[in-house]
Parts: sequence; C-alpha cells; structure tokens
Amino acid sequence: MSTLVVVKKNGVACMAADTLTCFGNKKLSANYDVFPTKMLNVGDLYIGLVGSAAHNLVMESLLSNKKKLPKLNSRMKIFEFFRKLHSQLKEDYFLNPKEDEEDPYESTQMDLFIANRYGIFGVFSLREIFEYKQFWSIGSGSEFALGAMYAAYDNFDSAEEIAKIGVKAGIEFDDSSAAPIEYYNIDLIDN
Repeated sequence: MSTLVVVKKNGVACMAADTLTCFGNKKLSANYDVFPTKMLNVGDLYIGLVGSAAHNLVMESLLSNKKKLPKLNSRMKIFEFFRKLHSQLKEDYFLNPKEDEEDPYESTQMDLFIANRYGIFGVFSLREIFEYKQFWSIGSGSEFALGAMYAAYDNFDSAEEIAKIGVKAGIEFDDSSAAPIEYYNIDLIDN
C-alpha cells in the first residue's frame, strides 16, 4: 500500500511517494530496505507503481529490455503500449490476469502513474488511461492526499510543494504509508 501522487503546475510536473512496503501486517521501512522507492526513472519518463512489490521489478525488467521506448506522450500511445505489453506480462512474467469475474477485460493487476515532459498520466489495471490537468493520487493513502492537494493547489505555486503536501497527508493518516518522501520534478514542454 502507498501514497503516490502526481501534480502539474506552472510548467513543472512532480511525482512523489512514500517509501513504506507492507506485507500484510508487517512493515518494511526505508530504514531496512535498500530499494524503498515506488518510482522508476526510464529515459525521460518516471513511472510510479502501487500494489504488489513485484510490480517494480517486473516494470524495471521489462523496460530495461526494450531497445527503444515509444514516445508515451498521449493517452492513446500509452494505451497502445500497455495493450501490447499485456501479452508479454502474461507470457514472460506469468501475470495472473484474473481479478473479478465481472470485469470486461483481463487485468494487468497494476495501477501506476507516468510523468514525463508531456504531462501526467494514470494507467489502471484494465488499461484505463487518464491524463490529469492538475493532480491525482493512487494507493491506500490517496483519499487523504487528494483532499490535501485540493486544499493546497490554489495556494502554492510549486508542483513539488503540492505533491509533498499530498504525500505528507497520506503518511499522517494512512497506516500503510511512511516517510521519507521521494519525489521527482520534470519540466513540461509547451503544448
């Protein structure tokens, strides 16, 4: 579980997250974990993941094996990338695509954010893709982060400050999120 946020303001995108890993009622804090991050940097993009700790390893392996990443600069390009990636997840990484029997599509079992110079995007388990205008949050602390960022957005000029406020709220009120906070800033291109 986690608090992961993305914020876009004044030409900058920021992705930020807590660093706690949970296994049921056991907690692995950043004090004990050599690699506590929930975010990966691949080329000119950042990917933040919540859910199973295996997701980070899978995405790191997958993306390091790609000779060239496609330009993930729109909802449709991100959708096509993850649509094609789904069969590779099943074949090479043994993904169990079953979630709810009522789901209309197989699940990738992952919820994640992408931040790059083109914007901030959410990718969800049925390959739903969202592009955000201001901010969003996922993970077990997301409700707290969303409320805090909503209250802060018009009062702060910095995407980084707003993102940290969101993650701090998740850390304060969600028992599956803990400090320290990690974050990345990305300069956006003009659209």
